[in-house]
Amino acid sequence: MALALHREPDQASSVAVRRLALTDYRGYQSLLLETDARPVVLTGPNGAGKTNLLEAISFLAPGRGLRRARLGEIDRIGAGPWSVLARLGSAGGAVEIRTAHVHEGERGRRSVEIDGAAADSQAALAEVASVVWLTPAMDRLFQDGATERRRFLDRLVLSSDPAHATRLTRYAHVLRQRAKLLRAGRFDPSWLGGLERQAASAGVAIAAARRGTVRALAAARIDPPEGFPTPDLALAGQVEDWLAERPALEVEERFAAALAQSRRQDADVGTTAIGPHRSDLLVHDHASGRLAGDCSTGQQKALLVSLVLAEARLRAAAGERQPILLLDEVAAHLDATRRTALFEAVDSLGVQAWLTGTDAATFAPLRARAQFLFVENATLQRHDPS
Repeated sequence: MALALHREPDQASSVAVRRLALTDYRGYQSLLLETDARPVVLTGPNGAGKTNLLEAISFLAPGRGLRRARLGEIDRIGAGPWSVLARLGSAGGAVEIRTAHVHEGERGRRSVEIDGAAADSQAALAEVASVVWLTPAMDRLFQDGATERRRFLDRLVLSSDPAHATRLTRYAHVLRQRAKLLRAGRFDPSWLGGLERQAASAGVAIAAARRGTVRALAAARIDPPEGFPTPDLALAGQVEDWLAERPALEVEERFAAALAQSRRQDADVGTTAIGPHRSDLLVHDHASGRLAGDCSTGQQKALLVSLVLAEARLRAAAGERQPILLLDEVAAHLDATRRTALFEAVDSLGVQAWLTGTDAATFAPLRARAQFLFVENATLQRHDPS
């Protein structure tokens, strides 16, 4: 199906999805949707296909998407492979991205094309657009392990530092190579030493980029929307602690030496004991001083929203590219005052945010400032909330 909506001029520093085409993507056999740069509100019953649309947009960024699903899980049942084609608009011009599931080998792979040219890796997507999302699955972000908090922080870093994707890929690849040698009992110092120096270089760059984003957010002190808490951020990790005391080159040497010393231990336990893959993002509520994980569910969601909006506002203040925001059921734990403040903040930023919910009345404050679509059975219809 094809659905066109009224177009408005793009904001100066924003990137917006102007056309989205899906083929055999979960419940969507075929979809062609045209939008303008304003926020997009998707309403409809649970299971209608709203989150699937957000997930498709999340594949315009490097990684496994907002659900972290396997590629084959996304193929429409009895069909496939899936593909996503998007045309993005910004003040700098338009760009077209195509990403698809390629049936190759046991797991398959994800292909990426930018303006018709095959990209060397998914990391190239970070040069074109950044996408940040909040989903119901993230409601336990502050209570569960550190892995998801690192991923969340890395998406914030990517919004201003596209090279971060390449660093993350390189670091993970080198650690896998090192672990493979250790599992095989191959303790050749020249091979391992070379890998450890590479891991130290990439790892210190990752830690430095994360520290830079956390410091920028803290220094900006951008006021959150009315009724939202101010988050205080800190990074916990050995490499980050070293960077606070020593120049990066010295930290690289220290990190490489630490990896060399831990070879036997890492071989025994089957993992790398030290590095930015072990770091954690600590978030406190500024007013109460409480760790986010000790706050109420509603306060945790509000802290997350404050973080995402602060990053977007920081990018806007610097005149830099802003992320596309995917806010899935974001209003679920927000009261009416906070919902209105959130919508005002999104509108004032000029970003393209995609918001989902079951009740269009929830998004009434956005009436004339957003595009409303009703979703049911993987079918979209333009909707007038009035």
